[in-house]
Amino acid sequence: GVEFRSHLDGSKKFLSPELAIEIQMALGSDIVMAFDECTPYPATREYAKESLERTTRWLKRCKDTLTTTDKQALFGIVQGSMYEDLRKQSAAEVTELDLPGYAVGGLSVGEPKELMYEVLDYTVPLLPKDRPRYLMGVGSPDALIEGVMRGIDMFDCVLPTRIARNGTAMTRYGRVVVRNAQYARDFEPIDPTCDCYTCSNYSRAYIRHLLKAEEILALRLMTIHNLHFLVNMMREIREAIKEGRLPEYRQKFFQDYGYEN
Repeated sequence: GVEFRSHLDGSKKFLSPELAIEIQMALGSDIVMAFDECTPYPATREYAKESLERTTRWLKRCKDTLTTTDKQALFGIVQGSMYEDLRKQSAAEVTELDLPGYAVGGLSVGEPKELMYEVLDYTVPLLPKDRPRYLMGVGSPDALIEGVMRGIDMFDCVLPTRIARNGTAMTRYGRVVVRNAQYARDFEPIDPTCDCYTCSNYSRAYIRHLLKAEEILALRLMTIHNLHFLVNMMREIREAIKEGRLPEYRQKFFQDYGYEN
Protein backbone atom coordinates (compact mmCIF):
# COMPACT_ATOMS: atom_id res chain seq x y z
CA GLY A 1 0.00 0.00 0.00
CA VAL A 2 0.94 3.65 0.39
CA GLU A 3 2.07 5.50 3.50
CA PHE A 4 1.69 9.26 3.60
CA ARG A 5 1.21 12.12 6.03
CA SER A 6 -2.04 13.97 6.61
CA HIS A 7 -2.10 17.50 5.24
CA LEU A 8 -4.14 18.48 8.29
CA ASP A 9 -2.03 17.37 11.22
CA GLY A 10 1.01 15.58 9.78
CA SER A 11 -0.02 12.20 11.19
CA LYS A 12 0.97 9.09 9.27
CA LYS A 13 -1.70 7.32 7.25
CA PHE A 14 -1.64 4.00 5.39
CA LEU A 15 -3.86 3.18 2.44
CA SER A 16 -3.95 -0.38 1.13
CA PRO A 17 -5.88 -1.91 -1.78
CA GLU A 18 -8.16 -3.58 0.76
CA LEU A 19 -8.92 -0.32 2.58
CA ALA A 20 -9.51 1.53 -0.70
CA ILE A 21 -12.12 -1.06 -1.70
CA GLU A 22 -13.73 -1.11 1.76
CA ILE A 23 -14.15 2.67 1.61
CA GLN A 24 -15.78 2.49 -1.83
CA MET A 25 -18.03 -0.34 -0.65
CA ALA A 26 -19.14 1.80 2.28
CA LEU A 27 -19.80 4.74 -0.04
CA GLY A 28 -21.93 2.54 -2.29
CA SER A 29 -20.03 3.49 -5.43
CA ASP A 30 -21.61 2.21 -8.63
CA ILE A 31 -18.14 1.95 -10.14
CA VAL A 32 -15.33 0.85 -7.85
CA MET A 33 -11.87 1.80 -9.05
CA ALA A 34 -8.97 -0.50 -8.33
CA PHE A 35 -6.14 0.90 -6.23
CA ASP A 36 -3.29 1.58 -8.65
CA GLU A 37 -0.13 3.59 -9.12
CA CYS A 38 -0.39 6.37 -11.70
CA THR A 39 3.08 6.34 -13.24
CA PRO A 40 4.54 9.85 -13.64
CA TYR A 41 5.78 11.25 -16.93
CA PRO A 42 8.48 10.81 -17.92
CA ALA A 43 9.34 7.46 -16.38
CA THR A 44 12.04 4.96 -17.22
CA ARG A 45 10.97 1.67 -18.74
CA GLU A 46 12.28 -0.16 -15.68
CA TYR A 47 10.20 1.95 -13.31
CA ALA A 48 7.09 1.75 -15.53
CA LYS A 49 7.32 -2.06 -15.63
CA GLU A 50 7.73 -2.34 -11.87
CA SER A 51 4.84 0.06 -11.37
CA LEU A 52 2.40 -1.74 -13.67
CA GLU A 53 3.19 -5.07 -12.04
CA ARG A 54 2.48 -3.53 -8.65
CA THR A 55 -0.82 -2.25 -10.05
CA THR A 56 -1.69 -5.78 -11.22
CA ARG A 57 -0.91 -7.25 -7.78
CA TRP A 58 -3.04 -4.60 -6.12
CA LEU A 59 -5.89 -5.23 -8.58
CA LYS A 60 -6.03 -8.91 -7.60
CA ARG A 61 -6.22 -7.90 -3.93
CA CYS A 62 -8.99 -5.43 -4.79
CA LYS A 63 -10.99 -8.13 -6.55
CA ASP A 64 -10.58 -10.48 -3.60
CA THR A 65 -11.82 -7.77 -1.23
CA LEU A 66 -14.92 -6.65 -3.12
CA THR A 67 -17.89 -8.66 -1.87
CA THR A 68 -20.67 -6.59 -3.46
CA THR A 69 -20.05 -7.55 -7.09
CA ASP A 70 -23.80 -7.84 -7.69
CA LYS A 71 -24.21 -4.12 -6.92
CA GLN A 72 -20.80 -2.59 -7.59
CA ALA A 73 -18.63 -2.87 -10.72
CA LEU A 74 -14.87 -3.13 -10.26
CA PHE A 75 -12.81 -1.46 -12.99
CA GLY A 76 -9.20 -2.48 -13.55
CA ILE A 77 -6.68 0.11 -14.70
CA VAL A 78 -4.17 -0.37 -17.51
CA GLN A 79 -0.81 1.27 -16.85
CA GLY A 80 2.60 1.05 -18.57
CA SER A 81 3.47 4.70 -19.17
CA MET A 82 4.36 5.47 -22.81
CA TYR A 83 5.80 2.03 -23.61
CA GLU A 84 3.76 -0.02 -26.06
CA ASP A 85 5.03 -3.40 -24.89
CA LEU A 86 4.28 -2.53 -21.26
CA ARG A 87 0.78 -1.33 -22.13
CA LYS A 88 0.20 -4.68 -23.85
CA GLN A 89 1.50 -6.53 -20.80
CA SER A 90 -0.72 -4.54 -18.46
CA ALA A 91 -3.81 -4.91 -20.66
CA ALA A 92 -3.30 -8.68 -20.84
CA GLU A 93 -2.92 -8.99 -17.07
CA VAL A 94 -5.90 -6.76 -16.27
CA THR A 95 -8.35 -8.21 -18.82
CA GLU A 96 -7.48 -11.75 -17.72
CA LEU A 97 -9.46 -11.05 -14.55
CA ASP A 98 -12.71 -10.62 -16.55
CA LEU A 99 -13.90 -7.42 -14.91
CA PRO A 100 -17.07 -5.37 -15.61
CA GLY A 101 -15.04 -2.48 -17.05
CA TYR A 102 -11.54 -1.26 -17.82
CA ALA A 103 -9.75 2.07 -17.51
CA VAL A 104 -6.70 3.51 -19.22
CA GLY A 105 -4.62 5.31 -16.61
CA GLY A 106 -1.33 7.15 -16.57
CA LEU A 107 -2.22 9.57 -19.37
CA SER A 108 -2.74 13.34 -19.31
CA VAL A 109 0.11 13.53 -16.80
CA GLY A 110 2.24 16.01 -18.72
CA GLU A 111 2.93 14.23 -22.00
CA PRO A 112 2.11 15.90 -25.36
CA LYS A 113 -1.42 15.15 -26.53
CA GLU A 114 -0.07 13.57 -29.70
CA LEU A 115 1.71 11.01 -27.52
CA MET A 116 -1.44 10.40 -25.49
CA TYR A 117 -3.39 9.71 -28.68
CA GLU A 118 -0.65 7.37 -29.88
CA VAL A 119 -0.88 5.37 -26.64
CA LEU A 120 -4.65 5.18 -27.00
CA ASP A 121 -4.30 3.99 -30.59
CA TYR A 122 -2.52 0.82 -29.51
CA THR A 123 -4.05 0.37 -26.03
CA VAL A 124 -7.81 0.69 -26.56
CA PRO A 125 -7.98 -2.18 -29.11
CA LEU A 126 -6.57 -4.45 -26.40
CA LEU A 127 -9.66 -3.94 -24.23
CA PRO A 128 -12.92 -5.89 -24.65
CA LYS A 129 -15.45 -4.16 -26.91
CA ASP A 130 -18.36 -5.35 -24.80
CA ARG A 131 -17.16 -3.62 -21.61
CA PRO A 132 -16.99 0.11 -20.78
CA ARG A 133 -13.61 1.68 -21.59
CA TYR A 134 -12.74 4.61 -19.39
CA LEU A 135 -10.00 7.21 -19.91
CA MET A 136 -8.98 8.64 -16.56
CA GLY A 137 -8.23 12.31 -15.92
CA VAL A 138 -9.03 13.69 -19.38
CA GLY A 139 -11.57 16.48 -19.85
CA SER A 140 -10.61 19.06 -22.49
CA PRO A 141 -13.09 19.13 -25.39
CA ASP A 142 -10.49 18.18 -28.01
CA ALA A 143 -9.24 15.23 -25.96
CA LEU A 144 -12.79 14.04 -25.28
CA ILE A 145 -13.59 13.93 -28.98
CA GLU A 146 -10.28 12.31 -29.88
CA GLY A 147 -10.80 9.74 -27.12
CA VAL A 148 -14.27 8.87 -28.41
CA MET A 149 -12.85 8.54 -31.93
CA ARG A 150 -10.49 5.89 -30.54
CA GLY A 151 -13.19 3.90 -28.73
CA ILE A 152 -13.29 5.45 -25.25
CA ASP A 153 -16.72 5.42 -23.57
CA MET A 154 -16.17 7.28 -20.30
CA PHE A 155 -14.06 10.16 -18.97
CA ASP A 156 -13.52 12.13 -15.79
CA CYS A 157 -11.55 15.29 -15.07
CA VAL A 158 -11.32 18.28 -12.72
CA LEU A 159 -10.65 20.62 -15.67
CA PRO A 160 -14.15 22.17 -16.07
CA THR A 161 -14.41 23.00 -12.37
CA ARG A 162 -10.78 24.06 -11.96
CA ILE A 163 -10.82 26.57 -14.80
CA ALA A 164 -14.25 27.75 -13.63
CA ARG A 165 -12.69 28.72 -10.31
CA ASN A 166 -10.12 30.72 -12.27
CA GLY A 167 -12.83 32.58 -14.17
CA THR A 168 -12.60 30.69 -17.47
CA ALA A 169 -15.63 29.39 -19.35
CA MET A 170 -15.86 26.78 -22.09
CA THR A 171 -17.96 27.81 -25.09
CA ARG A 172 -18.56 26.38 -28.54
CA TYR A 173 -16.25 29.04 -29.94
CA GLY A 174 -13.37 28.62 -27.50
CA ARG A 175 -12.61 29.66 -23.96
CA VAL A 176 -13.88 32.92 -22.50
CA VAL A 177 -11.86 34.37 -19.60
CA VAL A 178 -14.70 36.22 -17.88
CA ARG A 179 -12.47 37.93 -15.32
CA ASN A 180 -10.74 39.89 -18.10
CA ALA A 181 -11.36 43.65 -18.19
CA GLN A 182 -12.96 43.48 -21.64
CA TYR A 183 -16.09 41.95 -20.09
CA ALA A 184 -16.60 44.65 -17.41
CA ARG A 185 -19.54 46.14 -19.35
CA ASP A 186 -20.48 43.13 -21.46
CA PHE A 187 -24.09 42.31 -20.67
CA GLU A 188 -24.32 39.29 -22.94
CA PRO A 189 -24.40 35.78 -21.43
CA ILE A 190 -21.17 33.81 -21.30
CA ASP A 191 -22.32 31.87 -24.38
CA PRO A 192 -25.35 33.24 -26.27
CA THR A 193 -25.97 29.74 -27.71
CA CYS A 194 -26.07 28.07 -24.27
CA ASP A 195 -29.29 27.38 -22.34
CA CYS A 196 -27.73 26.56 -18.96
CA TYR A 197 -28.93 28.24 -15.76
CA THR A 198 -25.98 30.62 -15.73
CA CYS A 199 -26.35 31.81 -19.31
CA SER A 200 -30.12 32.11 -18.93
CA ASN A 201 -29.90 34.42 -15.92
CA TYR A 202 -26.53 36.20 -15.68
CA SER A 203 -24.30 38.39 -17.84
CA ARG A 204 -20.57 38.28 -18.33
CA ALA A 205 -20.28 41.67 -16.62
CA TYR A 206 -22.13 40.55 -13.50
CA ILE A 207 -20.20 37.29 -13.20
CA ARG A 208 -16.95 39.24 -13.63
CA HIS A 209 -18.08 41.53 -10.80
CA LEU A 210 -18.71 38.48 -8.61
CA LEU A 211 -15.28 37.08 -9.46
CA LYS A 212 -13.56 40.35 -8.60
CA ALA A 213 -15.52 40.55 -5.35
CA GLU A 214 -14.48 36.96 -4.57
CA GLU A 215 -18.09 35.89 -4.15
CA ILE A 216 -18.54 32.11 -4.04
CA LEU A 217 -21.57 32.48 -6.33
CA ALA A 218 -19.20 33.29 -9.19
CA LEU A 219 -17.47 29.93 -8.88
CA ARG A 220 -20.80 28.12 -8.72
CA LEU A 221 -22.20 29.87 -11.78
CA MET A 222 -19.04 29.27 -13.81
CA THR A 223 -18.99 25.62 -12.75
CA ILE A 224 -22.64 25.12 -13.70
CA HIS A 225 -21.92 26.50 -17.15
CA ASN A 226 -18.77 24.45 -17.81
CA LEU A 227 -20.37 21.19 -16.68
CA HIS A 228 -23.45 21.92 -18.78
CA PHE A 229 -21.24 22.61 -21.78
CA LEU A 230 -19.40 19.29 -21.53
CA VAL A 231 -22.53 17.24 -20.78
CA ASN A 232 -24.25 18.79 -23.79
CA MET A 233 -21.19 18.19 -25.96
CA MET A 234 -21.12 14.51 -25.02
CA ARG A 235 -24.83 14.27 -25.77
CA GLU A 236 -24.16 15.65 -29.23
CA ILE A 237 -21.33 13.15 -29.70
CA ARG A 238 -23.66 10.25 -28.83
CA GLU A 239 -26.19 11.51 -31.36
CA ALA A 240 -23.45 11.85 -33.99
CA ILE A 241 -22.36 8.26 -33.35
CA LYS A 242 -25.93 6.97 -33.72
CA GLU A 243 -26.35 8.88 -36.97
CA GLY A 244 -22.97 7.82 -38.37
CA ARG A 245 -21.53 11.33 -38.65
CA LEU A 246 -18.93 11.47 -35.89
CA PRO A 247 -16.03 12.48 -38.21
CA GLU A 248 -18.11 15.37 -39.55
CA TYR A 249 -19.07 16.43 -36.03
CA ARG A 250 -15.43 16.37 -35.00
CA GLN A 251 -14.39 18.55 -37.93
CA LYS A 252 -17.14 21.12 -37.35
CA PHE A 253 -16.52 21.26 -33.60
CA PHE A 254 -12.80 21.78 -34.06
CA GLN A 255 -13.38 24.54 -36.61
CA ASP A 256 -15.81 26.38 -34.32
CA TYR A 257 -13.71 25.91 -31.18
CA GLY A 258 -10.54 27.15 -32.84
CA TYR A 259 -8.46 23.97 -32.67
CA GLU A 260 -6.19 23.20 -35.57
CA ASN A 261 -7.62 20.21 -37.38
